[in-house]
Amino acid sequence: MKKYLFKRILFSIFSLLVVILTVMLLVYSLIDRRVIFQTDDVWNKRSNNERTFYEYTMYQKYGYLELANYTSFIQQKFVALYGDSYTTNEDFKAARNAIQNADKYLDNESVQEFIKTYEEKGYTVTYLEPIKYGNGRTKPGGTGYLIATVEKSMFSRLWSYMKNLFSFESTKDVQDPELTDRYIRIEKDPYNGFYALVGSGTTHKYLVYFDSHFPFMHWNWIHLNLGVSFTKYRGQEITDVITTPTGELMVKETQYPAKVGTDEYVETAIDFHSLTYNNGTLTEAEMENYPDKYTVGTYRTKGLSMLETSFVIGIIATIGAYILGIPLGILNARKKDGLLDKLGMWYIIFIGSVPSLAYIFMFAAIGTKLFNLPYKFANAQVKILAYVLPTISLALPSIGSLMKWMRRYMIDQMNSDYVKFARAEGLSEGEIFRQHISKNAIIPIVHGIPSSILGCLTGAIITERVYSVPGVGNLLTTAVNGHDNGIIVACTVFYTSLSLISVILGDILMSKVDPRISFETKGGR
Repeated sequence: MKKYLFKRILFSIFSLLVVILTVMLLVYSLIDRRVIFQTDDVWNKRSNNERTFYEYTMYQKYGYLELANYTSFIQQKFVALYGDSYTTNEDFKAARNAIQNADKYLDNESVQEFIKTYEEKGYTVTYLEPIKYGNGRTKPGGTGYLIATVEKSMFSRLWSYMKNLFSFESTKDVQDPELTDRYIRIEKDPYNGFYALVGSGTTHKYLVYFDSHFPFMHWNWIHLNLGVSFTKYRGQEITDVITTPTGELMVKETQYPAKVGTDEYVETAIDFHSLTYNNGTLTEAEMENYPDKYTVGTYRTKGLSMLETSFVIGIIATIGAYILGIPLGILNARKKDGLLDKLGMWYIIFIGSVPSLAYIFMFAAIGTKLFNLPYKFANAQVKILAYVLPTISLALPSIGSLMKWMRRYMIDQMNSDYVKFARAEGLSEGEIFRQHISKNAIIPIVHGIPSSILGCLTGAIITERVYSVPGVGNLLTTAVNGHDNGIIVACTVFYTSLSLISVILGDILMSKVDPRISFETKGGR
């Protein structure tokens, strides 16, 4: 088993790298990069060289290339020579204004140095010549620029992404010489009565802690860096986008860290488990309420995050599908060719042949007309009712699929030789079904359980789109429409990783259910 798992994990990592590389190739090379400016208001407001320079800065931000700007280059050069007073230096002024003269800019020593430095590094130097009117005045946005660029290769982009995929906090994170007591240790958590892993010198005070919020155990020690959104959620970490609730502030009665154990309570929405180090000077209120410089926290909000919303709908639909689909499949097999089996086959054929969009709209119409259920998620006056239609829409095809395969596996087992021997020994049909046929038929079904559960985290693209569910399923389609490369790559990593993990867990679970399955023999199971 260990050898199998090792090979499986290595193959999964390789598969993940191939998938990410393929998506990056599609996103960064085969799609025109200028599409990222279709909804960019800043780009629309700029013109001439300013627009071109803005494009280059965004290409760098999106990960297409590396950019060096002449203005930044000379600032660093003259700061090193003259300190903060460099702006009054005549050589600096001459170097700064040199690129505004297209005829003589190459005569400037700093310009020559910039070009030589970056050409030796393999950069392409581009001069955006000043655009002027006939009288010599510079047109709006026509300021001259001197830049150097180098395109990022697919492999360097992949390496950079994977290298930064996980980051870990350490006691050296805080750059404050006054902080001398640095540690990572387990302490009693005053906010829940459990124990937590806390740190000093780390970015967060609470590194691992528990609370009543899904997934109940939280890690600030390890960070999953899926990337940054550039269009829809400008500048936000994608991990935060999918895990942070977006409702109203949730105020509750609690105590500031320095007041724990006293009778002083306050009404606040501050999440004291999110505290990070404050490198500035503490106010009097902060010094009174906090025992250390971990005073910067986020606020608790009501509602569920994207990930939680998708998971709640998905897990209820999955549990319902297994509770109904497997018994119905067994019943259809036992009543093969009977009325119940024919009705079951009609449902299986219907749910499998009708396009998902069609039956989703059909059941949505039935639910809204007959049962007055909310159609759009945001319009639900009773929030819990908003989950009904999406959950049913997700469960129905899964029920059909489980019925079909359970029926098929049961019928296959019914025709096996061991069933004939069991009948010959005098076992009743009920005993044969319970003790032999059902146990053997359910083995292939077991393999899909981890996939079904983990798949709840990915959401359902069509269902969430139709019902306007604020889940992660809708995230990818929104990113594709908005050309948000960061989210597209992040969703690829997220979905692929869950798929690979579910396959491994499915194999392990199947081997536990059926002792005859072994991963130690040559050729796998």
